[in-house]
Amino acid sequence: MGETTRIGVIGGSGIYEIDGLDDAHWVTVDSPWGVPSDQILTGRLDGVEMAFLPRHGRGHVHSPTTVPYRANIDALKQLGVSDVVSVSACGSFRDDMAPGDFVIVDQFIDRTFAREKSFFGTGCVAHVSVAHPTCDRLGQVAADAAEAAGAKVHRGGTYLAMEGPQFSTLAESKMYREVWACDVIGMTNMPEAKLAREAELCYASVAMITDYDSWHPDHGEVDVTEIIKTLMGNAEKGRVLAAGLPARLGADRAPCPHGCDRALEYAVLTQPENRDPALVAKLGAVAGRVLG
Repeated sequence: MGETTRIGVIGGSGIYEIDGLDDAHWVTVDSPWGVPSDQILTGRLDGVEMAFLPRHGRGHVHSPTTVPYRANIDALKQLGVSDVVSVSACGSFRDDMAPGDFVIVDQFIDRTFAREKSFFGTGCVAHVSVAHPTCDRLGQVAADAAEAAGAKVHRGGTYLAMEGPQFSTLAESKMYREVWACDVIGMTNMPEAKLAREAELCYASVAMITDYDSWHPDHGEVDVTEIIKTLMGNAEKGRVLAAGLPARLGADRAPCPHGCDRALEYAVLTQPENRDPALVAKLGAVAGRVLG
């Protein structure tokens, strides 16, 4: 990565813009991986460059399955983003993680099945580690910003990524909670986190809890009306959180202490003479540092 911090914020349900950006304007980024969810709002805040992408598009036009995850991450990388903070609505499997609380996710179980999950493939094979799929440094910054925004924050949690768009059955919800020991459930952080790692981006996930999924004996099945009500309150805190990131990260950026920005260092296995030129060209933004 470069020596300058550029923050990318991917906004989930209810968060479609960031207020207060200097020189704010929406830009169109062409990606070889398809059309991103929307234009990207760019500007500066506290002297730090920022880029905001509404994950579902303004007006909420993309379902969790149809979000163009590869195009989104590629577009942010093209803009020079170094740190990505994902904000998304989630259900909770824990009594103490209540609607309105924020969870700084540090682990995932990926149950999605209808999405492209890698930039790499036939003609250029690479394997990155996602043992620790989020950046702890960036996660702690996001937690501090969330607390300053007035949210109750849980530092650490496992996110069950489901395909959707339907919510869980009662049996699924109980299994995820009681057998798999997950903390929250959502539909959008996978393959987003995996792609961010392939693109050598620091990635932090902020789960904004809206409901108790369907397991809770006192709350019953997911009530969309209640979700929307909680979502609106969460969204305001989410926007304040995003606005608090630049001052905490600062404009000058040191290498990631966890190696997120060097994830591809030894990951590409296909020898140069055997690489597919067309795929290598598509990988220019996300993997150009190691592919040359």
